[in-house]
Amino acid sequence: MRTLRAGLIGLGAMGRNHARVLSALPGVEFAGVADPLGDPLRAAHGTPVVRDLPSLLSLGLDYAVVACPTALHEEVGLELARSGVAALIEKPLAHSVEAATRLVDAFEEADVVAAVGHIERFNPALQNLRPRLAELGEIFQVATRRQGPFPHRIADVGVVKDLATHDIDLTVWVTGQDYRSVSACMTSKSGRPHEDMVAVVAQLDGGTMANHLVNWLSPFKERSVVVTGERGCFVANTLTADLTFYANGAAGNDWDALRAFPGVCEGDMVRYAIAKREPLLVEHEQFRDAVLGRPSKIVTLRQGLRTVQVSAAVLESAASGATTPVDHDREVLSIA
Repeated sequence: MRTLRAGLIGLGAMGRNHARVLSALPGVEFAGVADPLGDPLRAAHGTPVVRDLPSLLSLGLDYAVVACPTALHEEVGLELARSGVAALIEKPLAHSVEAATRLVDAFEEADVVAAVGHIERFNPALQNLRPRLAELGEIFQVATRRQGPFPHRIADVGVVKDLATHDIDLTVWVTGQDYRSVSACMTSKSGRPHEDMVAVVAQLDGGTMANHLVNWLSPFKERSVVVTGERGCFVANTLTADLTFYANGAAGNDWDALRAFPGVCEGDMVRYAIAKREPLLVEHEQFRDAVLGRPSKIVTLRQGLRTVQVSAAVLESAASGATTPVDHDREVLSIA
């Protein structure tokens, strides 16, 4: 395997995790980090730290991980595309649909590999749920809950772009269905300019309903995905990477008053024993292989653009109080 030289832009909370993985990733030399604040926490694992992107590019990179604030993704990404450097850009792809579109165009025109860091696709629970989805028959609903205390490190976006984008991407990826329309309400209770709670009801183009509850106002952390279908439901806890299947029961009913009731009853429950590898490590391995031209499963920029489009529709719906159709780039529907 050819050794790739990788760089990192940003040593914030997520950047420090990327630095940890890059420092030990087989087939990759962690060549440098760019952060205007330097490395006060000594998180670069001995890798050279420079103050700006031009200095980082001068080190000679095959690819870079973009972990700076969302508002800077476009500026940094466009420079990487112009320089012919592949990029793994943290989610969301950009702060607006227009910026995300410009990034897609830039990397496609330069013919440079790029991906978006939607890490939940690599969570073991969801990796094991997706190939089992046919066991449910018709899919009725995907319901997600993503809540926890306010992270003071996030200042440039609210929960829709920072957190709900996880659930938007994983819903499309798991079901293979795109968003048709969204209806949302949101609020801000922490005194910040951005929303810190949102509730979303969405219609997918295959007829499935999606519900997302996302907030930074809960004193406990929760990450769950529940997929309900005609034969039962899957429950994925993405904090612990556990996957459980609850089957519809077939118990008899001798109570005359309830015999005509067509609902389901409780059946068998199976908790799967699954291998649990760190999602961020798997994401890096997949992107490394993509840069090398090997078969891989990355989240493409066009798929990242789709997620930004849905999040924009969520914000529009919450602001207007009306159900909002989702305007999609139709070329993003092929999902590996």
